[in-house]
Amino acid sequence: MSDSLQSAPKALGAMGRIEFIAMMAFLMALNALAIDIMLPGLQEIGASLNVDNENHRQYVVSAYLIGFGVAQLFYGPIADRFGRRTPMIIGLAIYVISSLAVVLVPSFGMLLLLRFIQGIGSAATRVITVSIVRDVYGGRRMAEVMSLIMMVFMVIPVVAPGTGQVIMLFGHWHWIFVFMAAIAVIVGTWMYVRLPETLAADDVRPFTAHVIFDGFRIVLTNRVALCYTIASTFIFGALFGFINSAQQIYVGIYGLGVWFPVAFAGVALFMALSSFVNAKLVGRFGMRKLSHASLLGFIAINLIWLIVQVLGPQPMPFALFITFFALAMFQFGWIGSNFNSLAMEPLGHVAGTASSVLGFMGTVGGSLIGAAIGQAYDGTALPMVAGYFVVSIIGLIFVLIGEKGRLFHAHNQPV
Repeated sequence: MSDSLQSAPKALGAMGRIEFIAMMAFLMALNALAIDIMLPGLQEIGASLNVDNENHRQYVVSAYLIGFGVAQLFYGPIADRFGRRTPMIIGLAIYVISSLAVVLVPSFGMLLLLRFIQGIGSAATRVITVSIVRDVYGGRRMAEVMSLIMMVFMVIPVVAPGTGQVIMLFGHWHWIFVFMAAIAVIVGTWMYVRLPETLAADDVRPFTAHVIFDGFRIVLTNRVALCYTIASTFIFGALFGFINSAQQIYVGIYGLGVWFPVAFAGVALFMALSSFVNAKLVGRFGMRKLSHASLLGFIAINLIWLIVQVLGPQPMPFALFITFFALAMFQFGWIGSNFNSLAMEPLGHVAGTASSVLGFMGTVGGSLIGAAIGQAYDGTALPMVAGYFVVSIIGLIFVLIGEKGRLFHAHNQPV
């Protein structure tokens, strides 16, 4: 593996860098699609399946995230033994079949089960995509490429809620899941035809219990990787908390109605812009300087936001709410890709297993934190805003532990 961007075409056969970034982004975006496209339909889903408690509708998101998180533990070791392509195709097949099965769902409980299974399939797109990127790039180059992937990835939160809204204008909410399946088939076919195997023969690991647990030990005993993973888990918990209660806040508090997808897309555009700027700057300033500065900015914005939320008018004027939220999520865009790259950087020799363990911790932990924030919804935005501030402080604590109390310090000492 080489850190040079020029090595990418050689590692990827006939595929160029731009196509590679686009493919990885759309594979990862299937996960975002499974969450964001259905947010405008939660109310209709609840009414259709006799869900009276509006907070219980959030389980449609939580069930998916738990399946998505748990399954990541298995895809990494499998991908380290059998390569990246075959496990990815199997995961996509599970995603497609479970999406189509929702069309016949008779109850809310069965819907939650199928969402859990859909998450199991989608987990391949997270674990194996990150492993593929780590197969090809390392260090700041990986952070740069991941930022570009995240920039394209963020197109989905921009268009998905509006797409879901349009689908429901012309048909039942079940068609949203048919649309998900169709997109997965298209992206999976593209990957099958164009992407070569990226796992080097020297990096193949036997699929045995001893080797798997040894890989987990390597990941969990690396202080930097573990602390950055825990930090990002709490930060992503805030995002999941918003996703869980987004429909309630935008529609219930601010009465946006059909304009809900527009507000959602506006903030997603800020995150996409953030990822683009990060890709341009990370090679010059490094992952630590950018992510540490953005984490401190995230804390400062969330503190001011919380003070205004508590002491200001109720509800907070929408223009002020969306301004605070957009500023916070701009910082989030710098935190996410850099923290992930910092966690993966020392683990390139066990990239698949590392991606599994780190993804499991981040997704399951983040979804549980997000569920707690979402279930605390009380008709105001206070639980979400307070949640953002609390998780940002906890994230800082773990970064300080990982860096032995020193921020902004690029180092190469053993960890």
